[in-house]
Amino acid sequence: MVGVNFLRLKTVRAKLTMLVALSIGMMLATLPVLSWLLHRQLIDEVDDRVSEAEKSFREELKDDLADLELAAKILAADPATGKALAASDEKEAVALANLFLGVYPNIDILFVDARGKVLADVGCTLPIEQVKDIKGLASAVAGTEFRGVVDHGCERSDAGKPPAYVIAMPVKGVGAIVVCLPLDVELVQNASMKLGLELALLDSASGKPIAMTPKFPVRSIPARESAETTLADEAGSSWALGRFAVDGLESGASSPIHFAAALDVADIHRIVRQNLMFAILVLGVAALISVTTGARLASIMSRALSRVNAALKKLEQQEYVHVETLHTGDELEDLATGFNTMVDGLKERDKLRTTFGKYMTAAVMEHLMNGKVSLGGETLQVTILFTDIRSFTTISEKMDAQALVGLLNEYFTEMVTIVMEEDGVVDKYIGDAIMAVFGAPVPKPNDAVNAVRAAVRMRHALRTLNERLADRGLAPLRTGIGIHTGEVVAGNIGSEARMEYTVIGDAVNLASRLESNTKDLGVNILISEDTYQLVKHKVVARQVREITVKGRAQPVMTYEVTGFEGEKNLERDSQPAAKQTATAAT
Repeated sequence: MVGVNFLRLKTVRAKLTMLVALSIGMMLATLPVLSWLLHRQLIDEVDDRVSEAEKSFREELKDDLADLELAAKILAADPATGKALAASDEKEAVALANLFLGVYPNIDILFVDARGKVLADVGCTLPIEQVKDIKGLASAVAGTEFRGVVDHGCERSDAGKPPAYVIAMPVKGVGAIVVCLPLDVELVQNASMKLGLELALLDSASGKPIAMTPKFPVRSIPARESAETTLADEAGSSWALGRFAVDGLESGASSPIHFAAALDVADIHRIVRQNLMFAILVLGVAALISVTTGARLASIMSRALSRVNAALKKLEQQEYVHVETLHTGDELEDLATGFNTMVDGLKERDKLRTTFGKYMTAAVMEHLMNGKVSLGGETLQVTILFTDIRSFTTISEKMDAQALVGLLNEYFTEMVTIVMEEDGVVDKYIGDAIMAVFGAPVPKPNDAVNAVRAAVRMRHALRTLNERLADRGLAPLRTGIGIHTGEVVAGNIGSEARMEYTVIGDAVNLASRLESNTKDLGVNILISEDTYQLVKHKVVARQVREITVKGRAQPVMTYEVTGFEGEKNLERDSQPAAKQTATAAT
């Protein structure tokens, strides 16, 4: 019964889960085997062995350094050493050194007198004049102990002068004892025989080997020290390599010494590859079963989603088409149904947006489309622009209604385009007048500048329009523009059934009065003191005079705008009824 219910699952998630669960089940059956093989054979046999070898090598080298330290201290403290140096007795010095060489055959011993002369050297193969260059020798003669890796000791090999670990100790003011442990091929080979792997002594600055065993895979040396073992193939073999530094071999060296260990893991690698091939075979069978089982599901999903995708691309081109529903009984069918419902909604919304766009500006339309249609309003600082065609009644009496409407539409098209380009909102048309608002519903920093720039551009556009009218034998249009900046209440005015987004307040009335006074004052663009203070740094204007506005106790100072700084000034198309005394202002 459970199996039947599982086969009847209708959701896409359940179908995909069934497919993935089948694949995971087959892979999980082989993963423990693969994990065990990789961990036991590769990690245990390789990584642990290399790490153990490194540890053993560190301990052995640590013991060698301890022996070197002991030999140096005993020789420096032995009274016979002081007597031999004081008497420059080379024979006695060599005899003392030979006692230690019998116990520590790999070390070199130098007896240096108070003048820095090498009295005796035992085990050295480097010429005596080069031995004097060993770092630490001079400081020990001067009374300061030295311990550390130096660029070269007192040995010479086929590869040159190998580095060495040197301990130099002063001997009671009569000279010094210098004990050297060469870090050379002999050291590396001895350690390699004990540990059962290949070793190399590296210069960590360049990464190049200073000394190494014959079979060491030199091209696969790790670039840096790491706690993890790396695998590499070289010269027909597989190698596990590790790079490490030994404590105590860093100080005093111009180039710190690193070691690299390499273990031949060709046999282990071969076994791992066989197991990997077996695992791949098992996983391949599991994948084949999964693909076969999911082929039909994938085909159904592909067809359903392709149909939605095709409809979506048409929707991007504003083609509202429905998706042909594929009856799958799951979310794919619900997706197609939901998409069709969405298309119907978008189609209706687009129709509504197109209708709104014929009656209001885009800013107000977006404000309303976003659901901000409640009654009431908010107080905003805006700039209001009024413009009106002078003597329009006289013009309308000489034209038939159709031609008059065509003229108005041509005029409004020019003016409204400019308002919108300057981020203004056309609030309403009042006969042949336009009321535009800059700063509602969303205030902007340059609302006043944008309003004045719109006015200047409207004057330039009017001149171009009048040239076209003159070519058609029509009289030119004359307009006045008034601009004021102040606080208004902006919001939806009206009732719940019928409302209009607009602005109201004293600032609106003052802007209208400014436009009315342009004819009497003989100016084209008249702005208030409030607007002038916001735009004076950018416009060319002159102070006209104070005017008294009905309903306001205080008179209003007015300014005529003649252009913007750096631009051509506007030409006047009217003269004031009576000449007024004015003061130029910038």
